[in-house]
Formats: sequence, structure tokens, C-alpha cells
Amino acid sequence: MEKCKSFAKSSTYRPNVNFLARAADAPEGIDVVQAETIVAVLVDAPRHANLQHTLSYRSQRPLAPGILVRVPFGRREVAGLVWPSDAPASPIAPAEMRDIAEVCDGMPPLNASWCALLEFAASYYQRSTGEIALAALPPELRRLGQAALSDRVRRLHKAFAAEAARAPAGSATPEPEPPLTESQAAAMTAIEVALAAASPETILLHGVTGSGKTEVYLRTAQAVLARGRQALVLVPEINLTPQLVERFTRRFAGRRIVALHSGLTPAQRLRSWLAAQLGLADLVLGTRLAIFAGLPRLGLIVVDEEHDASYKQQEGARYSARDLAVWRGRREGALVVLGSATPSLETWQRADTGHYRRLSLPERVGAAAWPRVRLVDMGRLAKATVGLGSGTVRGMPPGLAPQIIDALRERGASGEQSLVFLNRRGYAPVLQCGDCGWMSGCPHCSAWRVFHKKDRTLRCHHCAFTEPVPRACPDCGNPDIAPVGRGTERLEEQLAALLPEARIARIDADTTRAKGALEAQLGAVHAGDVDILVGTQMVAKGHDFRRIGLVAAINPDTSLFSSDFRAPERLFALLMQAAGRAGRDAAAAHPSEMWVQTWHPLHPLYQALGRHDYAAFAASQLKERESAGLPPYSHLAVLRAEAKTAEAARAFLAAAAEVGRSLDDAADVMIYAPVPLDVARVADVERMQMLVESASRPRLQAMLHAWLPHLDALHATRGEGAPRVLRWAIDVDPLTI
Repeated sequence: MEKCKSFAKSSTYRPNVNFLARAADAPEGIDVVQAETIVAVLVDAPRHANLQHTLSYRSQRPLAPGILVRVPFGRREVAGLVWPSDAPASPIAPAEMRDIAEVCDGMPPLNASWCALLEFAASYYQRSTGEIALAALPPELRRLGQAALSDRVRRLHKAFAAEAARAPAGSATPEPEPPLTESQAAAMTAIEVALAAASPETILLHGVTGSGKTEVYLRTAQAVLARGRQALVLVPEINLTPQLVERFTRRFAGRRIVALHSGLTPAQRLRSWLAAQLGLADLVLGTRLAIFAGLPRLGLIVVDEEHDASYKQQEGARYSARDLAVWRGRREGALVVLGSATPSLETWQRADTGHYRRLSLPERVGAAAWPRVRLVDMGRLAKATVGLGSGTVRGMPPGLAPQIIDALRERGASGEQSLVFLNRRGYAPVLQCGDCGWMSGCPHCSAWRVFHKKDRTLRCHHCAFTEPVPRACPDCGNPDIAPVGRGTERLEEQLAALLPEARIARIDADTTRAKGALEAQLGAVHAGDVDILVGTQMVAKGHDFRRIGLVAAINPDTSLFSSDFRAPERLFALLMQAAGRAGRDAAAAHPSEMWVQTWHPLHPLYQALGRHDYAAFAASQLKERESAGLPPYSHLAVLRAEAKTAEAARAFLAAAAEVGRSLDDAADVMIYAPVPLDVARVADVERMQMLVESASRPRLQAMLHAWLPHLDALHATRGEGAPRVLRWAIDVDPLTI
């Protein structure tokens, strides 16, 4: 990181005409001799490509680190970044080096802090710096040349100037600020003190759902903007950004606000990224990729719903945007606010030990009451009542408790809305033949194909293999093949049959594929045009539904006994978030409630949920993890391998383990035996994983750094008498095992 810091003071952006006089600009009759400069350039290449950290190219003039260039790479011309380098001189003679094809200095160089962030991310997550740095840039930017980039920057400046002319500063009327609750005011007092510090401490804002965390974010952003600095606000999912942009736009009328996420068109994403990089945007609102936005005046990073697993990239460079936000804030002297009603146990433990400062919002705004949690013990209901026997009672659909149906009917009669939550899309998880036992497995994955009734297809949610539903059993010809289990599509159908008077809507990944579909459906809910909303986790978090008085969670038990030690934490957070959608309007006529349909009502997780007691749940979970030596009391990495056969993947991991255990840095590191993933085969590729564990983070990192060259060599030699591995990757701080 020091090499990125070293040029921070000396390098400032100037137009390219100021770098060095060119021959064309010299007076007639005077020859200008330009000495060639050797520059280090990053290109997008994975770590196992056996390339150096940077590649050396010749330049006709000095180039500041952070400038975008286009360089020849093999037979292609690719985007690259001039990079600070203290590496030894290249063994290639300058005369044999290739020239930089084009210098794209139509925008300022990416600054030293941005370079340091990318260097740290590459080092910690065991990736090449070029792979992470180039992937952090908008795809559209990577294909532009100097002329096109300069034109985009010019047009952006012109557009922003026109906007400023139409609405001069101070002419817009911002939304009035609501009065703060006592706990909000106390939190803001502490935040103001933190903002005044040279090195602000990281703040955990632990606020129950509906406690006004967003208002605290708004006030904090206002204080930061008043200091002339920029603010970055992260949310876990794209579908939460429209309402956040709307909320911030109402409050900060006249300020420049941009969204940055993968759902934008390439042109929109480039525009937002350039606005941030050029310092034109005051506020940047986005998903995890926005953590890499260039913000020259960064003063605040907010990570809303910091516990959410979506902040961890699951492919390519597997970084955590939340953890990088904390690192970046400390590096750049920016305040970091981590907000959640159910913080991750790692974050909670760091607050317990004093690494973060915890601020609490324990009550809901407007004195709104928490929903009463009511558990339906499915084991005490007659089998026929819930449709488990041969018949049904009162036309009850399979698996729905009568108490929940009655409660939904009562809420509808009183004009209130209800949310029925089932975290499984499709009509049914599988089709089955009652005669021979055939089930709708995917021929390419070790998973079932899901039945989607609307288009009569069997669809694999892992490899996307899709086929029409067969007219009869493929094995025995029995025409009576039936759906087993239930997804949101079937739940919607069953509720419509039982409550024909109710207006029912469904929001999941299947109903929101079309552009604008999600916004339209959420608008209908907010307008009161929906009585019962059926949905997955897409609607269970982050939405401010004012009319919902009842939430029902259908059969969430599957996570209680998962082999993944994080499963109870995720389930508790999801149920707490779902419960938080109910009772947000203190003026509602009836007390809100949450129904949980379960076979294990006495489970400690449900008991803590009934008390809305996150602190007790966290304490019990942390105690279990400490006794078992699990994070945050240990540090993990996973080495994954993919091959055409499970034997090839297992052999690669076994050989890697043997090499790893022989390293000097492996003394305090435990390497476990290879095991298959839960879904072991996806798209005809077998997947295996191997857990690496240490009580010391630095020792784990040292071991991984020493291990990587051996893994590169091992992968390169596979196929020479041994089955070849297609891909391998290291996942540091994995969220799923």
C-alpha cells in the first residue's frame, strides 16, 4: 500500500498538453528530442495467468499513475491502468518492449486512495490486482479511446451545467425534516462528534425495523455535504435503490445524486461513475460494486442492512463490500456507518469488543408497536386439517394452517394488507410419479428442476436448463405425475382459491423480470390496490409498507438444521426483517402480528423471535461459535475446484492440501479434507471444496500467499497424466460452506 501512498502528494491531474512539449508544438526549425519512458501497466488477467503484477510498456511521455491507457496484449488491444510500481526493472530491453497504443487522459487519474483500495482488495482476497482493478471500472469505459472518453466527459460537464442553470443552488425546496426521536437525536449527537474527529471510528447503528435508521443516514449525509465532501450509501439489492434515490432526492433537492449498480445500461453506469470520479456527484447510491467508485472528496460511507449476504461477491473476485467499506473509510478518513436491525455476528462481536461504536435505536418511530409473534405448531394440528392425509377439511389447501387463513380474512375485512412470505419461487420444487418414484431431476446438475405452472415448464434454477412438462412419467408412462411441495406460484393459487374476494399479488424473481415490473407492483401495494402480497425475500426487507398489519411466514424450518453454521443467523435476520414490514403505521386500528407456521415452535430461535430479542439471540450464537472455534473466533478460507469428474477435483484438492501442509507458514493453519458442495454438480461440472482455518488472520493470509504459487503450478501440471481441473479459486471469509 505504501507505493500507492507515495505518489499521492506529487501527482496531480493536468491536461495532457502539460505533460511534455510535443514536437508538433515546437517552434519551426527546433528539434525536440523526447526520451521514452517505461511505465508499469495493469491489465485484466487472472492471477494464475503467470503474468507479473504489472507489465512494462514504452511511453512517449511521462504518465501519472491511475491514467487509463490502451495497450497491445497478445494479439488484442485492451484497456489498462498505469500503476505505481516499485518492482525490479523488467528483464526485457526497452527496445523490445511494446508501445502504449493510446493514452486516455480525458479524465483525471484515479487517485492514490483508489489505487490503495484495489491493492488491498487484491492482496486480501488472493486475486490479481489487474483483475480487480479493471473489473471495478465500468465496461463502457474499458472500451473507449481518448477521443470518445474526452467527449463523454465534456458532455457530462455540459449536462450538469445545464441542470444547474435550470435550478440554481438554493432554488429547490427540500422535503421538511421530521422531528427526531430521543434515540435518533442521541445517535446524531454521537455521529457529529465522530465527524469532527480526524480519524472517525466505525459506527454500528443498531436500530429495530421502523426505528428511523434512514432518517439518521439523511441527517449524517447532510452534515457531510455541508463540509464539502461526498457521501456513498450502499444497499444490498438493486430493487431497493429506486426508493432510496427517491427518498434522498426529496430531501436533497438541488444536489447531484447518482445511482450505481449493475442494473443500469452501460451508458447510464458510465455516466454515474464519471460523475463520482470527477467530483460532480454529491451522493452516490448503489449496490456492492459502488464501493469501488472513485470519490475524490469521500466523507461518508453508509452500509444499510450490513448483515446482508448480497454484499459478498460470489463469483470472480469474492470481495465483501462491507468489509472494504470499513477499510476504505479508515484509509481515507471517512465516517463509516453500518446499519441493521440484525447485524452480522462478526459486526456485533466487534462492537462488543470496542472496535466499533454501537448506537441503538430501540423503539419505532411514532410509538408504533412491534408485531405480536404467534407460532402455529403444525405437529398439533390434525393431518387432514393441513392437507397431509388423504382428505382436506374446509377446502384447506395443503400445508396452510386454518388460523393463518382466518387471520388473513379478518385483515382483509378490516381494510388492511397482509404479507405472506415463502422463500421459494416457482409452483413446486419437484414433480414426482406416484407409481415408480420418478422425480424431475436436472440431467446436468445434482438438483431438482422446479415446476413453473404458468408456462408449464420444468426449470433448473442452477443451470437454467428448461423443458416442457412431460405428458406422462418418462420412466413408466404413468400420466399422473404430481407436484410435491410448494413455491410462491402455488401459494398464490391456493390463497386465491380460499380467499376469492382478496386482491392478491406476487413479487419474486419470476414476476419482476420485465423492466419496470417491480416498480409497478410495489406501486400497487403502496397505493392500496393489493390485499395480500405473496413474495420471497425480495419483499421481506427494506420496504416501507404502511398498510401491512399481518405477516405470515410459511414453513421456514429448513434452515434450523442446516449443515451451514451461519444458517440460523440468516434465518433469524430474515424473519426479523419480515416481521418489520408489519405495523409500521402507529395510527393503524388493529395491533400488528406475525404468524410463523412451524413444526418446531419450542426452538430457541423462535423463542427469541417472539421476544424480538436480537441481543439474546446473538449472545447465544456467539457463545456456541466460541466453543466450536467458528468465526468470528477463527478465520476461514475455502479452496474450491471444478472438473468434469469428482475424482479429478478431489485429486487436485488432495494434492493442494499435501503441498499446503508442507509450507513453513502452515504451522498454525488447519487444512480439512475435500468435500463436495451441497449442489455438487452444476452444468455437468463437478464441484469440490476444502476448508482452511486458523485462529490468526495474519497467519492465514501468510499461508495463502505462500500457497498460491504452488496452486498455480499444480493446476498447470494437471492433465499431464492426471485428470485436468477446469477452474479453482480461493474464497476468503466465505459466507457459505
